[in-house]
This record gives sequence, C-alpha cells and structure tokens, in this order.
Amino acid sequence: MSPLPPNMLGMSNAVESPIAIDVRNLTKVYRVFQKREGLWASMTSLFRREYKTVTAVGGVSFTIRQGEMVAFLGPNGAGKTTTLKLLSGLIYPTSGEATALGYTPWNRELPYRRRFSLVMGQKNQLWWDLPAQESFRLHQAIYRIEADAFQRRLDELTDLLEVRKLVGQPVRELSLGERMRMELIAALLHSPDLLLLDEPTIGLDVVSQRKVQEFLKHYQRERQITVLLTSHYMKDVEALCDRAIIINQGLIRHDGPLETIVDQFSHHKVIELQFAGELPTSAELEHFGTVFDIKSPRLKLRVPRAEIPQTLSTLLSRYEIEDVSVQDRPLEEVIAEVFQQDSNVSR
Repeated sequence: MSPLPPNMLGMSNAVESPIAIDVRNLTKVYRVFQKREGLWASMTSLFRREYKTVTAVGGVSFTIRQGEMVAFLGPNGAGKTTTLKLLSGLIYPTSGEATALGYTPWNRELPYRRRFSLVMGQKNQLWWDLPAQESFRLHQAIYRIEADAFQRRLDELTDLLEVRKLVGQPVRELSLGERMRMELIAALLHSPDLLLLDEPTIGLDVVSQRKVQEFLKHYQRERQITVLLTSHYMKDVEALCDRAIIINQGLIRHDGPLETIVDQFSHHKVIELQFAGELPTSAELEHFGTVFDIKSPRLKLRVPRAEIPQTLSTLLSRYEIEDVSVQDRPLEEVIAEVFQQDSNVSR
C-alpha cells in the first residue's frame, strides 16, 4: 500500500516513509521576446527588443514520500512539465529550493542521475532507425549495468510489457503503443528510485493505455519506487494514483487524496432516472435541477449536493420511476471546471 500523503499521515499509525521529493517555493520565470507585426516593427526590434515576463511555476511547495505514486494535474501551460524538468535537472529555477532523493536536481550530480528517470510521452530517447535492443545496450553502457543484471531486468520488463518479440525490430516500425512500452523499458533498466512521467499514454489507443497502466501499477507496487505522473487522461490518474496535486497558472490549487477532489470542488451531483411511464418534459423537471443526456425513458439531472435528499423524495412521490441512481460528477469534468474558473478569474 502506498504511504499516505502528508496531510493524512496524522490519521495513520503507520511509520512514515522518508521524503523522496521536497519542493519549497519553487519558481521559474521566463523572459519571452515580443515580436510585433509589420516590416517596420521587425526592423525596430533589431535595435530595441521588447520582452514580457511569463511565470511558468510560481512559488510551489509540496512533499512526496518514498513509494508514493502522485498525479500532477493541470491544463496546458500550467507548469507541470516545467516542474518535472526542474526536478530532473534539465533547467534551473529562478528562485526556491528542491531536493529529490536527497540531491539538488539542477546540480546534476552523477549519483542522482543514476537514481531517477524522466519519460516524456512526446519525446523519444530511443534511436529511431535502430532496433530498441541497441538503445538498451547503450543504456547498459551509460549506467554501467552488469551483464547479468541487465539481461535479468530486460527479460522481466519485456515480458511484463509483452514486447519481447519486438526488441529486434527498428523503432520506426513499431506502433505508438509499442514505442511507449520500449521507452518505459529504457527508463527502468537501471532500476531508478524515482520515475517522472510526463503524459506517458498520450495518443495511445485504449488497449495500449490499459497495458501501460497495468504495468505501471504492478511495477510500482512491487518495487515501491516513487512516481510523479502528469496526464490529461483521467483514467490514468484514477487507475494509478491515490493522491493528486493540481497546479494551475503556476500555483497549487489542491494537494490531497484523489477522492476528495470531487467533494472539494464540485457543488453538484447527478441523479439518473428511468421513468416507467411517459417521460416528463424538460421544462417540468427544470425546477429540480439541470436536465441533460435525455435518452427516453432515461435522463439525468444535475442537482446541488445539499438538495439531493429533498429532490429525490419529491421525484419519487410525484412520478412513477423504475430505477434511480445518484452519482458524483466525473473527475475530468470537475477538474476541467476548476481550470475554467481559474481562467475566468485571471481575465
């Protein structure tokens, strides 16, 4: 079982795991060149350039304990990938501090580089025209993995990800799902203690997504490595993570159990009704809540959480109803609403 996040540790008698990632007021600000339209403006910019300041990460703080798998969520441009790049040492912060596995990432110390991996769904680390096994051999040399250990790990990973027969095939001939599984193998050959995953299932079909999810869940449970995962695909998050950090406009909006996001940010629930007789008109039901997804004899009502008991009582007494269910709104819908609210406030 994954350790509980910091804000829940007081509720458990379990021994706390060591802190794997500790981020304190981490900030990254970029100066972006502003190019104006027109020939004259372009000529002027040769002598007087105009810049604007963009805050990619705005003083975020969080801790992740060893063995946790945490979702790092946010819209495009929220600062997720920038944070992962900071934690992997690819870029330097403007201010703030962070330690990962006891090291300062941007110092790029060799012992730290041997203990983490970064997988970016939109970037390739494998040689395109060569078989994946050649890239794996290169990783063996870079990380100085002993031959026996290398072969043992390669056999285990290729079996778990069901790609043993594909390692001798040029990477360019593999499907997107097969390539992503090869990327995961390359990232895990040196048995890292920290895995940073940036959109690992982006663009994958449902079957490939499921295979990657099942593998990550099994591998993390068996090895108890620390995983920080970004994804726009909420099925990844729900399948893998118990805790989520939501970042938007460079700031943290939520840090806690995944299951509390809906309770914290959604003020409505959904009542699904199946009517035995004639379906009432939308106008007739509008005063109970927002009517949507009408598929006679079924429809759904979005109702304020506090009004659920009274609404159900009234509906059941007034109409002949064969089936009824009350559901929380889908996680992706609630998170999208949070992002939209933040966007509206900032305008």
